[in-house]
Amino acid sequence: MSFFHKLISWVTTPVFIAIFFITLCIFHILQVLSLKFWGYQGHKKSVDYMVFWLMQCLRVLGARLPKMKQPNLPTDRPIIIVSNHQGIYDVPAILWTFRKYHPKFVSKKELEYGTPAISYNLRHGGSVLIDRKDRKQSLTAMVKFSKYIENNTYAGCIFPEGTRSKDGKMLDFKPAGMLMMFKSMKENPPIIVPVVIDNFWKIQRYHFKPIPFGINFFLKVLEPIDMKDWLEKGNSSTSLIAETEKRIKEALEESRK
Repeated sequence: MSFFHKLISWVTTPVFIAIFFITLCIFHILQVLSLKFWGYQGHKKSVDYMVFWLMQCLRVLGARLPKMKQPNLPTDRPIIIVSNHQGIYDVPAILWTFRKYHPKFVSKKELEYGTPAISYNLRHGGSVLIDRKDRKQSLTAMVKFSKYIENNTYAGCIFPEGTRSKDGKMLDFKPAGMLMMFKSMKENPPIIVPVVIDNFWKIQRYHFKPIPFGINFFLKVLEPIDMKDWLEKGNSSTSLIAETEKRIKEALEESRK
């Protein structure tokens, strides 16, 4: 970064962090009240508003937000959103883009407590928290989560890389989680929706010291794949994962040209 760019970044970073945490604290309270008095639908509405304002917080950093137009997908089929993973803002961007489809996330158990609003939503919003050190717990939780998504025709979101990319380079997919979801959703095979994101990793590039000013964020929803049609053509679940990974990787490379 140039001196001027770095100076602006140092000025805007603490402002952004303050507004970010104030937003989380406000919506933590709103989530608790919404769930108590209006149940699931009230809670979901509060989360929708929260992620909208979390995305708007990025404008303090001079950021250019990605196009987050809702895709046109079936509402009578379960959906699995598969995305590369770059940072903390992947989740709000995906939540807002797919808000019509009730997106739920596969997340690590360490996030169950400790972060206002976010931890509360993970515990009460239908997402699944897995212990990556406990294979039995992870598999049991994934099966339960998959049936929940299937029975309610919601969207399950998964980052198959397993961890975020710290430099934007896409990591190889770990197929176990997706295979478990596919296996558990045989009665109503899901629609697979590949999503490619980019430049979200730059938020944490310098560990917030500072957050670079003027990041141009990118998000693109790729062509969905109907798992039912895919399998009826004689293809395997493993090849479906490979095809999804290939499409995301190619789209990521294309976005950088």
